[in-house]
Amino acid sequence: MKQKPVIPRARAVQDFQDAVDFYLSEGAEKAAMGFVDALERALGHIGRYPFSGSPRYAHELDLPGLRSWPVARYPYLIFFVEGDDHLDVWRILHGQRDIPASLA
Repeated sequence: MKQKPVIPRARAVQDFQDAVDFYLSEGAEKAAMGFVDALERALGHIGRYPFSGSPRYAHELDLPGLRSWPVARYPYLIFFVEGDDHLDVWRILHGQRDIPASLA
């Protein structure tokens, strides 16, 4: 399967930075670096296998094509939509957030 480019929206980039900043503010540099590595692996996975993402929130929120994929070992989900030639990453959200409100 051909790898599609994964393009994060500005909100997803901010979500990523907020997560890293949180780990660093807690003095958890190792966790911050682990999160970066795990996120890179997850983004690579969805670039190769976009249909492995869960459509759960697409049904809940009536957003056709929306999928989510977990970041391994971290409580975050990547929310994305597959385009013809790339993946559009909308958000990277902590699983305990109010996901529907965050995506509205």
